[in-house]
Amino acid sequence: MAPNTQDSSKTVNNHVGILVGGGPAPGINGVISAVTLEARSRAHRVIGIYDGFQWLMKGDTSHVKEMDHDDVSRIHFQGGSVLNTSRANPTKNRQDLERVIASLDTLKIGYLATIGGDDTMFAASEVAKHAGGRIRVCHIPKTIDNDLPLPGEIPTFGFETAHQHGFELVQNLMEDSRTTARWYFIVVMGRSAGHLALGIGKATGATLTVIPEEFRGPVHLATVCDILEGAVLKRKALWNRADGVAVIAEGLLERVPAEELATIEGVRITHDSYGHLRLAELDLAYILKTLVEHRFAARGTPITVVHKTIGYELRSASPIAFDCEYVRALGYGAVEFFLSDRQDAEKLSGALICLVDGKLQFLDFGDLLDPKTGKSRIRVVDVNKPSYKIAREYMIRLEREDLEDKDKLRVLAAAASSHSLSCSPDEFRTRFQHLLDI
Repeated sequence: MAPNTQDSSKTVNNHVGILVGGGPAPGINGVISAVTLEARSRAHRVIGIYDGFQWLMKGDTSHVKEMDHDDVSRIHFQGGSVLNTSRANPTKNRQDLERVIASLDTLKIGYLATIGGDDTMFAASEVAKHAGGRIRVCHIPKTIDNDLPLPGEIPTFGFETAHQHGFELVQNLMEDSRTTARWYFIVVMGRSAGHLALGIGKATGATLTVIPEEFRGPVHLATVCDILEGAVLKRKALWNRADGVAVIAEGLLERVPAEELATIEGVRITHDSYGHLRLAELDLAYILKTLVEHRFAARGTPITVVHKTIGYELRSASPIAFDCEYVRALGYGAVEFFLSDRQDAEKLSGALICLVDGKLQFLDFGDLLDPKTGKSRIRVVDVNKPSYKIAREYMIRLEREDLEDKDKLRVLAAAASSHSLSCSPDEFRTRFQHLLDI
């Protein structure tokens, strides 16, 4: 049973610890503040742990700070993390995990609040499982990717701020595109899911958005280039526009076969401690720009594409009001999980905290793991839901009706032709027909 404030003095490990894993996201400091203030108001000391699991894995307990009111009273306005963050992975071997738990024991931490995404949640679940009931762990879902499996359409904190700032950046680039009659290929962060790219593309009314969820199997760069090339030709043929903006989810790279990536000149494939491809090392926007420009140059109708990657500009932004309010509820909820006598909290040693219909809920870590991989499940864009179908309706990209309507097909084929290379309607249809079966 979870101890309450009346019997907590009997508990050997009675301190609340806080650490941050994974990449930055707007609202982290608000969680740190909310947990600290609420736990202290319930007479518990709060220990801030720097750099995620990095030092605890080494048995080093010196990189910590006891948090007081003055440390956190105004930090919720700030981006970044006052406790820093890291991708250190304590689950790769049992010795690292045992040193983490021993370090938490040394620090007298009986309650651990972890702030992070799917990898940090998995590490948190392993700490809770192997601590033998001595440490209760509450994970606060943080990621601008919005890919943690929260109920319904509830966002992860940080997503709405990233969505807003990304919207503003792309809005400016769309005007530059129109003014200069150029195309922009804008790659947006999102390792495993296209929520952020789709949200930004939909809100701005970008020419088109491409996300990994729309592909049934592996993603081939040639196919992505076909989608982009088709959009450029359609916009030119039907609207006589030489400008456009394509928003592209960086998670496409996770689905590209490794042998295909290896053939690209200058690409260096590396992985982080959780085994993920380091997407920042691969400039997808530049790769696609180069490939598509080469296609039009070979046709004798060169175009200019500007490439841009948006991600790091969003991660440490100051949170908007939504996230400032949201994370206070999550931080309070973490302390409720640790110290209240709520029955839904008492039966769990580890859980993810979320808000459902305005009420706090604690989700058992075990229910959030993929039974096939044993790792955290990922929430992806459901392309069968109205939200995606509405977004798709407003995109300019080749659709079935374009290839079946003789008049449209004729105009599209003419746009794909030049003085040095002709393209008949039948050739155009044959060239792009496969896009209808993705």
